This record gives sequence, structure tokens and C-alpha cells, in this order.
Amino acid sequence: MLIAFNKPYGVLCQFTDRSQPPRPTLAGFGLPPGVYPAGRLDFDSEGLLLLTDDGGLAHRITDPRHREEKSYLVQVEGEPDEAALEALRAGVALNDGRTRPARVRRVEAPGWLWKRDPPVRFRKSVPDSFLELAISEGRNRQVRRMTAAVGHPTLRLVRLAVGHHALDGLAPGAWRVVG
Repeated sequence: MLIAFNKPYGVLCQFTDRSQPPRPTLAGFGLPPGVYPAGRLDFDSEGLLLLTDDGGLAHRITDPRHREEKSYLVQVEGEPDEAALEALRAGVALNDGRTRPARVRRVEAPGWLWKRDPPVRFRKSVPDSFLELAISEGRNRQVRRMTAAVGHPTLRLVRLAVGHHALDGLAPGAWRVVG
């Protein structure tokens, strides 16, 4: 079984949390028993998380050798110029090595995007903008580190797709069986 889940902001990608006070986890969303996340999505990121009960499938989705592309909507601080976008397209030097090239383009703020609670910080003196960015590796907090490295810190990160599996209108906290 493969499930597409729209992970809300502020939810851990696990079913239990031992911290005090406990944080919201996947256990609160009525997911079928026996499924586990195929990959990670940070506590402060949102969007598509795949869950499965098939260990082989989870491995294929997460193994860097398969280069399963992950696509994101990224709200960044400032307005990246063409040089910043080209740097992302070429691959960015991070403290753990150079990233693979990303596909990236500027986009308008999408009308379908749900409001986040808490809202993204707003600063009158600093504009923000949106990018669609796709990567084929999955280092820890990679997209956030890449945008920061080109001078545009990430304010909001929403995963849109993993391979051919897409969010496709799922509301935050909702899920559907996709395979």
C-alpha cells in the first residue's frame, strides 16, 4: 500500500514523540496501521509525504541512487535574481559538499495555497517571492540550505511531488491511497 499524505506544518514525520510536551505526530491523522514514512519532511515543512507498508518500495523512493525527483514550492525572503537562480541550477556548495543541479523557476504566489498557522512572518521592508524547485537528492534540510546559500532564506517550504506522485489538491492533514 502507498499513501499520499499532506503533512501540515508543525507535525513530526513519525508516529510517536517522546519530547515534553509532545508535539503533533502522524498518529493523529487516522492513517492505516502498518504504514511508515518513505523519507522525511521536516517539522517546519509542509506537503506531500509518502507512507507505505512495503519496505522495498520505501527503499526505492528514498535511496539516492534512484534519484527520485522531489518538487517544492518555496517562499523565500527577497527576490532572487537570475544569478541566484543560475547558482541553484548549477549546484550549490554546502558544508557537506556540492549539491546536484536543481531545476528552478520563479512563480507567482499560487491561489490554491492554504493559509499556514502560524502565518509566515511578514516584513514590510523585505519582499518575499516564490520559486518552484526540484532536486534529485535528499540531504538534511537541503532546499533551505540551498536557498540560504544564494542569499534568499526559505520562509515556507511545501513539497509538491515525489517522482510521479503529486499532492494534487490534498488538503493539509488529508490522505489518499495511491498504490
